[in-house]
Amino acid sequence: MSLAPNGLARAAVRFKPSAFVGTFVALLLAAAIVSACGILLETGVRASVPADRYAKAPVVVAADQRVHMTVGTGEGEYDADHPVPDTARLPESLVNRAASAPGAAAAIGDVSYPVRRGGTPLTAHGWSSTALTGTRLLTGEAPGTGEVVVPTGTGVRAGERITLDTPAGAREFRVAGTTAAGATVWFADRQAVQLSGHPGRIDAIAVLAAPGTTTDALAEQVRRAVGHTATAQVHTGDDRGAVEDAGLAGAAELLVALGGSFGGVATMVAVFTAAGTVALSVGQRSREFALLRAIGATPRQLRRSIATESLLVAPLAGALGCLPGIALAHWWFGQLQDRGAIPGPVELHVSWLPLTIATATTMLTALGAGYFAARKPSKSKPGQALAQSAVESPPVGWIRTPLGVAALGGGAAFAGVAASTSGEDAANAALGVVMFFMLGVGLLGPLIARICAAVIGLPLRLAGAPGSLAAANSWTNSRRLASAITPIVLAMAFSSTLVFMQTSEERVIAHQQRAAVTADHVVSAPGGLVSDATERAAATPGVSTAVGLLRTSVLVATGTGGDRILQSISAQGITGSGAGLARVQDLDVRTGSLTGLRPGTVAIDTTLAGSTKTGTGDRLALRLPDGTKASPKIVAVYGRGLGTSLVTFPAADLKAHMTASYATDVLVRATPAAARKLTALGTVTDSSGYAAAQDENRELNAWANTVMAAVLGGFAAVAAVNTLVMTVLDRRRELTMLRLVGSTRRQVMGMIRWEALLVTVAGAALGTGIALATLFPMSRGLTGEAPYIPPLVYGSFVAAVVVLGLLATAIPARAALRTADARP
Repeated sequence: MSLAPNGLARAAVRFKPSAFVGTFVALLLAAAIVSACGILLETGVRASVPADRYAKAPVVVAADQRVHMTVGTGEGEYDADHPVPDTARLPESLVNRAASAPGAAAAIGDVSYPVRRGGTPLTAHGWSSTALTGTRLLTGEAPGTGEVVVPTGTGVRAGERITLDTPAGAREFRVAGTTAAGATVWFADRQAVQLSGHPGRIDAIAVLAAPGTTTDALAEQVRRAVGHTATAQVHTGDDRGAVEDAGLAGAAELLVALGGSFGGVATMVAVFTAAGTVALSVGQRSREFALLRAIGATPRQLRRSIATESLLVAPLAGALGCLPGIALAHWWFGQLQDRGAIPGPVELHVSWLPLTIATATTMLTALGAGYFAARKPSKSKPGQALAQSAVESPPVGWIRTPLGVAALGGGAAFAGVAASTSGEDAANAALGVVMFFMLGVGLLGPLIARICAAVIGLPLRLAGAPGSLAAANSWTNSRRLASAITPIVLAMAFSSTLVFMQTSEERVIAHQQRAAVTADHVVSAPGGLVSDATERAAATPGVSTAVGLLRTSVLVATGTGGDRILQSISAQGITGSGAGLARVQDLDVRTGSLTGLRPGTVAIDTTLAGSTKTGTGDRLALRLPDGTKASPKIVAVYGRGLGTSLVTFPAADLKAHMTASYATDVLVRATPAAARKLTALGTVTDSSGYAAAQDENRELNAWANTVMAAVLGGFAAVAAVNTLVMTVLDRRRELTMLRLVGSTRRQVMGMIRWEALLVTVAGAALGTGIALATLFPMSRGLTGEAPYIPPLVYGSFVAAVVVLGLLATAIPARAALRTADARP
């Protein structure tokens, strides 16, 4: 098929530009969605930050900050990895190996961790790390054992004593010297490692180069010196920045998930909707193609004309669509940075690649949709073409109908799998439900539209002449009706799934939080409490029970078979006994007992037990916050993990694997009078205030889901409006005929409004059905409860769909009627 422009295509675009406006808008919006998601995906893949602390060290050695797991078997085997929740560390012994590498002037074992002086947060390092920062003594000398160098402004001078709260506990130190004002304290190298809470382990090794040694040569020598250690990785250039900024890995994961996972769904919706609009535009010109066939145009000429039309419209739409796509990516990226999900130094990467892919996608979509839509008119015999164009084709096709039935069957099968499983397996299966059902609706659109017209048309016939006309029109023109219903179904299905999954989770979490916290008071501090806060709270007069909570995350392999994935799971470490925890937290224990909770054991939530196929008495294979393997024994399974944490450890099993091992909360059973005394440790609230404060941690997830719903729903809504406007404007001849046979302007407008109501109600109902088929198994699997759909939110969705449908039909209908009334 030649793609060279020809006179038919140029004439169609030149003399009937209105026929291509809808196609242009749909392709432009599709390009915007595809380019925005592509930009976020590329930024996630290329995310980096320039080195700051390690700028003077050309080579940095650090542990692999990702946990790897082999998934699948045979040819389908691949490596599934996930960033560690905290920081993976290296053995301190590797410092000497790196220092012995040829070309290395020095190797510095760097550590960094928080310490406190009263309520003032500080950061601690080893004194050798001053070679990286350029820090100089203002007074005194370098620290030795039992000594510390502090910044000016702390109120102490060299030779005086100071008490600092470290991860290893509160200690008193002699001030050896002072440096410029700041928030950093310096210990002797060996003591800095001992006080970090993970003795014998360091964060990274900064290697300085000898004069005349290039970075590449030094990196190769260091790699040889430490390369036999599987956990050690050598970094140069911007990779050094990723070592010192632990948030980069999580930010990259987030961007890849948005650009890849969500981008794939968004791209499918965009392409699907744009293809439908192109097919509608071609279908509306069936009389034109029939006339061309009648006067001798060959099938090849028609197909070439439609292809050329696509090439005249699609490249410009794709290129212009990249501009709002870039703007959307910039806004989205900036919002994520403002909310702390992406480190400030990370920059949005906009290159030619996602823009080219977006433009090419729109071109292929237009070509493919135009080709398939042109197959029937191009194959019609010249003598029959005009007669066939006057009557709509049957809603059942030999190709689309079997494929549509198969898609509905696939959706039903996935729904059955999701309903019979739990946890992540149910959630993953539920995603297949919405995809297959949407595909089925798209393929069976004309047939479904005729069914909707028959069902909804019955009450419409009771609405007088306008309702009867609307019912008859909808039944006769089911393909036109389907093109308008499909984008509405898309908008309702995806928006409802994203928003109501979030509302369902929030409702369950809020209920579980309020039911789980049975303590009289909760002592908390945003940056963590002092290391002995639990002991001090327990010793306070009037306090009968005090349990400290250390919050973090661990990695657990969930799913079964080839669908296993590494997932970050919320965890809490308790300082105190399991029996004490039961007095301040009602976890709704289903099996086992919390009294058996001691080092080497764990209690888990029922949803995690279902995902991992484990129970009381089994071993749970997991990775601790720094990636260390562990297999604690399960001593209890409880039911309120979403409101607390999915995994509960003794704090001792977690502290050595965390950078900041300070308890964030202390739950106490105490008399009202004791609450005043506890304020010396931190902010004191009751259980209801504590639960309300915890809601802030879910704001980012709620915002992200809302934005994704707005992007998908907004695009589908605009596509629906675009399609409705196209269908109404194409009916000028029909509206003129109705006026000529005696229908009043009011009756015609009434018919248009009833048709719009039929389309919007049918689309909203189908979209709601698909959303419910997805939400029920997904919510059951993730929360164990039925989905929660706020009536006002759902009502606003339906109202928005109806109002948009009425406006998108009424305004162009009035314009078409003015044209009809102006004719003799």
